[in-house]
Amino acid sequence: QVQLVESGGGLVQAGGSLRLSCAASGRTFSSAAMGWFRQAPGKEREFVAAIDWIGGSPNYADSVKGRFTISRENAKTTLSLQMSSLTPENTAVYYCAAAQAVVAGPNHGEYKYWGQGTQVTVSS
Repeated sequence: QVQLVESGGGLVQAGGSLRLSCAASGRTFSSAAMGWFRQAPGKEREFVAAIDWIGGSPNYADSVKGRFTISRENAKTTLSLQMSSLTPENTAVYYCAAAQAVVAGPNHGEYKYWGQGTQVTVSS
């Protein structure tokens, strides 16, 4: 079992930055790949970024490459998403997710545990 709680969302102007955090509890965090997804109003949930169980092999959606950075600290059971050069198109609820495997990709079906989400709003 893994419980996930996101934080760090908020309102930011276009061009600004935010850092999202995901606090995890449960024994399996350190052996699970982790990911960030987002869902904008009226749209389906979409992949943002993922990282393997030891913090390697980060992969990103094309739309965020070069602007977002995913990282994790297993000792602190935390997952982070550093977001920069934000645009209004990045406005969404951002979700942290834990996979059942040590490596996971962009398919939300690979992820078993989900947080409640944190709202990110980017104003123009």
